[in-house]
Amino acid sequence: MTRKDFVFLTLFRMTRSVAAGMIMIVFPYLVLQRLHFGPLTLGLLYVVGAIATAGLGLLIGLLGDVWGRKKALFVAGLLMPFSSLLIFLSGHLVVLMLASALGGFSATGSLAGGGVGGAAAPIQSAVIADMALREKRTFYFSAFSFLSGIFGAVGALAARLFDVHTAFLVATLISAAGIPLIFWLSVEDVGGKLTRLRSRVVVGKFSLTGLLNGFSSGLIVPFLIPFFVLVYSLPKSSMAVYGFISGGLASVALLTAPALERRLGFVKSIAWTRGVGTVLLVLMPLVRWLPLSLFIYILTPSLRVAAVPVQQAALVDMVDRDERGRALAANQVARLSASSAGIALTGWLFDAAEIALPFFAYAAVMVSNIYLYFRFFSGWGAGTASRAPGEAQPVRKA
Repeated sequence: MTRKDFVFLTLFRMTRSVAAGMIMIVFPYLVLQRLHFGPLTLGLLYVVGAIATAGLGLLIGLLGDVWGRKKALFVAGLLMPFSSLLIFLSGHLVVLMLASALGGFSATGSLAGGGVGGAAAPIQSAVIADMALREKRTFYFSAFSFLSGIFGAVGALAARLFDVHTAFLVATLISAAGIPLIFWLSVEDVGGKLTRLRSRVVVGKFSLTGLLNGFSSGLIVPFLIPFFVLVYSLPKSSMAVYGFISGGLASVALLTAPALERRLGFVKSIAWTRGVGTVLLVLMPLVRWLPLSLFIYILTPSLRVAAVPVQQAALVDMVDRDERGRALAANQVARLSASSAGIALTGWLFDAAEIALPFFAYAAVMVSNIYLYFRFFSGWGAGTASRAPGEAQPVRKA
């Protein structure tokens, strides 16, 4: 990857991340306080965003493999500014649903790991994988995710400067500013005929773990901010500050991914980071003490995303180069489709004042997910750094 490509792709992600950080903070306040809808409606809007992001991500991933990476990335880049502009123009529930679908307002990822605008995530990862050498791939995944998270945290903090309505116009202008930079990227378009996935077994295993990860994420992540709104009545100005701190820390945590890969490997990196985060989240509804809840809110996104670059590098290592767009998109489809079920369940439970149950369900699902990582991928890791970029290697049996 050249310095020019690094700068242009970083700037593109920067504009999207700032806008996503703003939207992540103001969207729940728009729905719950300005428009006076309930948690169930917010949950349904998140479900619409998650399902649509899954479908759009798959479509854009297919376009990336067949039509070309840059063209597909351009299409993905248009979705966020258009969606935030729709909300600025109208607060009607139907418009909110359309905007949530196009912009991916699913809130199923941290600022550093996804969420708003997630339909572009698979094609962005495919572009990075194509341009980076294998031995540098985890580093680039972590570096780009770090920068994305930092600017997302800045966007969350910037939400304090604008009222809820104006914030969507600002997000539109910022996210649109980075789109022209796509055309200066030197990525080689791999467009060609669509063929049957040769790596379907690997994709299937990642999709199953992604499904459980998505369901657990949907149970909790979109409702962390509503949790503080409903339980502690925290104002938007305070929540923006805590969101900034949480997003910034998660971004820094992403820089630990190369060290995690070297010391623990793919599977143990997932197990340790997400296992500790699970224990903390179970405490959140049990101990209704604001300082502890804020500590958990600030720390757990870091634990959820720290090993994401390791996971991304492992996935693209295990599939052929011309299948990366579809493989990454299929993993996202499984994750977001399942997250929509988790979002709907927690929206209903929050609406019924059952605040604690989603946290306990999250813990049970995450334990099962970690087990599957060991079952499917415990033999992965030896000798992967020595393979040429794009050379697929089968997963070893556990």
